[in-house]
This record gives sequence, structure tokens and C-alpha cells, in this order.
Amino acid sequence: MKPAGIKYGLLLVTIVALLLHTGTVRAQSLGFKGQAIGWTTLNPAEPFQAQVGLRYIPELSFSLPAGKYSIDGKFSANIWGSSMWQGDSTTLDKELSPYRMWLRFSGDQFELRAGLQKINFGSAQMFRPLMWFDRIDPRDPLQLTDGVYGLLGRYYFLNNANIWLWGLYGEDKIKGWELLPSLKNSIEYGGRVQLPLYTGEVALTYHHRTADPTAVLPDSITQGMQAPENRIALDAKMDLVVGLWTEISLIHQDLSFTEQQYKTMLNVGMDYTFNLGNGLNMMGEGFAYLQGEQPFANEEGVVFGLLSASYPVSIIHNVSAMVFYDFTNNGFYRFINWTVAYDKWSFYVMGFWNPETYSLYNVDPRTSLYGGWGFQLMAVFNH
Repeated sequence: MKPAGIKYGLLLVTIVALLLHTGTVRAQSLGFKGQAIGWTTLNPAEPFQAQVGLRYIPELSFSLPAGKYSIDGKFSANIWGSSMWQGDSTTLDKELSPYRMWLRFSGDQFELRAGLQKINFGSAQMFRPLMWFDRIDPRDPLQLTDGVYGLLGRYYFLNNANIWLWGLYGEDKIKGWELLPSLKNSIEYGGRVQLPLYTGEVALTYHHRTADPTAVLPDSITQGMQAPENRIALDAKMDLVVGLWTEISLIHQDLSFTEQQYKTMLNVGMDYTFNLGNGLNMMGEGFAYLQGEQPFANEEGVVFGLLSASYPVSIIHNVSAMVFYDFTNNGFYRFINWTVAYDKWSFYVMGFWNPETYSLYNVDPRTSLYGGWGFQLMAVFNH
């Protein structure tokens, strides 16, 4: 059976087992909810592009007491389809896949979680050097992202320090800032130590994997090689008069066909909420993505700056805007979002004005159409 078939089969068997077991589980320990999303994106610049899409994420969760411990789980699917019209051609895309599928055993100071899950951490808000295992676009109001298959353990000390350890199943797809996917069926591993620091925290993170250049590059270049990769990162945040944070990530890939084996990502940011009306929140970040033969070398890279603002007009209405500037290529990225949120319904009216060559984030191309200028309308129903 193919790996995808195994994943879908495991999801189905687990859900069926839970449903059959409901007779011995208290009703309040079971939950079902879902999120339905519809969107349309218009990009009038030549060539004219339009996209219409629907997504539904049903989620089944349960929780069981086990003495002083507990066992819980979450199982959800990603069901979506979209149609894009560009010039005289129309393309259809669809997918049915697991979205989250994990079980957790936990106590007062620890948790052990296994399965398809979201793993993210770090202090940065928009440009995240520690975006290692997700692909969250900060402009996405729903913050949706694919998960990773793995085992995650966390222990929380009484002084608010915590330690993370994980092992991941290597899949042949891109995650985070990666340009090369992991070697399929390989094992990735890493950990994180987070310590309290004055009014904030500081953390050190490490991860190891084996990248697979043959998945995206011709054999004449790679000659079947594999690329061991090590990542190390330091991040900190602190709440003073303003909120301050920083992240730095260093990545080394053992690639024989290039001398630029080091990638460095740096982020420094701050935010403050002004006492104006209902509270105007302003945020600024600086970000650098560097490549070179040595750590922190800048033989090739990009530098971005960010300024964002968010204002709650009322309990229902919120307006936010972001401006990114590419100092390397002298390009502006602009994004504005008006949100109307009710109990179960949310509506988003978004506008963007970006360079034609869109290279700001390693976003999911299936649901992103942000090159040039245009508009996006989105409706979300939660039940």
C-alpha cells in the first residue's frame, strides 16, 4: 500500500474505532466541529487571473481521564477544491487529505503527542526564521497550514522553563523555508530548551534532517546525492514598555554542487498598543535572509522591513494593514484586511498590491494568488 493510502486508512480506522467506543466514553469527552471556507481572488493585472475555492475542515476530538493523567486526540480532514481562470485557460484542483491526526498522553507537567500535528515555536510575529515545520502566511486570517508526522514530547518546569524533544517522519514535500524536501522515509530529530528571562523568555533550538536534492534538481547535478542538514536557532522576547523580540537561525546543508552551504535568517521586531480609541496596535520587524560559504556571510540574500497596524473598530469590525519593503530589490508589498466577525460567521475583504514576481514567503501556491494587485473575498462558517 502507498504511504498516502496508509495515512488515509489510519485516519478512517481511528475515527471508526472512536465512534464504536462512544458507548463507554462520557458524552462530554467527545466533540465534533467544522470550518467551511469559501473564497474568490481577482488579479486584474495582465494576464487576468481569477480563483474560486471551497474548503471544509471537519474535526473530531476526544478526551479520556486516566487517573492523574489524560488521553486525548484530534482527527480532522482537509477537503478543498479550487478553479483558476487565467487568460483563456481554466484549471481545476482538488484534494482530500488528513489535516490533523494525533493522540496525546499528558500529565500536570508533561505531554507526549504522536501523529500528524502542527509544531511551531519562536518569538517573531511575521518574518519567522523559526518557521521550520509550518507554512503559515501571516496575512492569512485563518492561519491554516499543513502538519508534520512525528512524535513530540514536552516537559514544563515549575519556574516556566520547558524542554521539547521531537522526531519527525521525512516526507518528500516542502515545509517552512525549505527549498529542498526531506529524504522520503528518513527520520528527522531535534529539540528546544526555553527558559524564563526577566519579563520574557529565551530559547535555543536544534534540528537535523537529510535533504533530498534529487527531488527538485536533475541527476546531472545531484548524481543521486543526499544532503545532511543541521539547524540551530536562538530566540528571545521581552515585554517592557514595548514588546521586543529577536530570532536568529543558522542552517548548514552539505551540498557538493554549491559553495553556498550556509543560510542565515535574522529577525528583530517590536510592537506597541497606543491608547487611541479602542487601541491601535503598531508592529515593526526587520528581516534578513543570507546565503554564503561561511556562517552569517552575505554573498546572496534579501533584506525586508515590515510595518503593520491593527485597529478594532468595534466588537464586530476590525481593520488591519501591512506594508513590506524589499530593500534588496526595491519592491513594496501592501496588504489590507477588513474583518467582520459574528458568532459563527466571519467575512474578510482583502486587498493587495505587490510586485509581479512574488517572492515574499514560501507560501502554498494552491491557495495563494498574491502577485501583482487584486482583491480577495472570504467567508468562513464555524460550527
